Amino acid sequence: MSDNSCADPGSPSPTSSPEWTSSSATTTATTSTTALGGTGFSSAAAHHEDHKHVGRSLAGVPLHQPPTIGDKILCTWRDEYHPAEVIEIRDRDDHKEFYIHFTEFDKRLDEWVTIDKLALCDDRKRKKSKSLDPSLDDRKITRRQKRKFDEINHIQKGPEEDSRLSMMEKQHEEVTKVKNIHTIEFGVFEIDTWYYSPYPDEYATCERLYICEFCLKYMRKKKTITQHKVKCTYRQPPGIEIYRSNDIVIFEVDGKESKIFCQNLCLLAKLFLDHKTLYYDVEPFLFYVMTQVNASGYHIVAYFSKEKYSPDDYNLACILTLPPYQQNGFGKILISLSYELSKIEGKTGTPERPLSDLGRLSFRSYWKQVLLEVLSKSHNNTSLTIKDLSGVTAMKTEDIISTLQSLNLVKYWKSQHIISVTPEVIQEHLKDVSKNSLSIDPKKLHWTPHKP
Repeated sequence: MSDNSCADPGSPSPTSSPEWTSSSATTTATTSTTALGGTGFSSAAAHHEDHKHVGRSLAGVPLHQPPTIGDKILCTWRDEYHPAEVIEIRDRDDHKEFYIHFTEFDKRLDEWVTIDKLALCDDRKRKKSKSLDPSLDDRKITRRQKRKFDEINHIQKGPEEDSRLSMMEKQHEEVTKVKNIHTIEFGVFEIDTWYYSPYPDEYATCERLYICEFCLKYMRKKKTITQHKVKCTYRQPPGIEIYRSNDIVIFEVDGKESKIFCQNLCLLAKLFLDHKTLYYDVEPFLFYVMTQVNASGYHIVAYFSKEKYSPDDYNLACILTLPPYQQNGFGKILISLSYELSKIEGKTGTPERPLSDLGRLSFRSYWKQVLLEVLSKSHNNTSLTIKDLSGVTAMKTEDIISTLQSLNLVKYWKSQHIISVTPEVIQEHLKDVSKNSLSIDPKKLHWTPHKP
């Protein structure tokens, strides 16, 4: 799945880009979700807290001629001008439209605009960009993406490897730079998408796609989805139920046994994940699909994928909470589940890197809460070691150290990390932790590790 990518998982609020994470307050983005026949609301996971810090409102002057691809200009967003770049241009009946990337914001805000929303910077200079997105220079590909590329091209490790991988990244970025599907109808929701997704050509050109919320089959016409709903026999994911608590039910779906369903799930997820690169090679993965159950069936709200066999002890590859369900804590439940599975396996685990901006925030929030709770219950914090915490939580020591460092609760002394904390300091940090955070109840989890 590669992947590293995460979106929202329902934790507090996301910071700016860079990977889900993976997950998710303040500034309303252009992405919205509307309950069909009901009231629309903005997707909190599309918000970027740093917009208010990074985004600059600039003065612009009128354009005297249409911009060209690659031009650096200004574009209005929320009634103010912000730095932008022209990514693509298309002809409409009587005018041109310009696909704009706001250079200070995540790609999820990219959109088609008319020329009246554009302006020149005060210096009246338009510059060609060196790359479509400056952040690409620091972007890393995932281990699985690299492996896949090597296998396809029969590449041996050598001095030219980095340049070839860099070329692969640029090719991928070129293909996915323009969002193809703008809106999906999913169950009772109409959802604005965030990113490009590689649906088959005959579907990828549709600005609106209709997706069955149970089997995930995708269609181009309202009439077709209406007929499909009558015939569809799915009312739950095609897997094994491993967890049930009130109206939350989680299924384990094997990518090899339910290949089409999992491929469709990946295509759906890519609409809301920027760096996801694997869509069809689902057989090596298990998918943990969270649903909310009611009289009409089991409605998919979130999922994460996991490699069946990970030499790097990754316990999560890709995670997504669908926009209508974000900011409800579902992502944290799935993160909690990934570590409970690691405990049953008798291993320590960590999410596949790199994490998305939303993913990093969600995991850091989860790590912080779990570690503080463990420390608060310990009668003698000074005797606890990083290894002890790893054994209790199933977290990798690197994740524990980085989290404690962010809280200033660890010191490096005599070539090792030592926990340095007092009960008062722990309680002070716990005040910032949500009291209503959800997690997996191990007693309700019924799961056995996947056998070779």
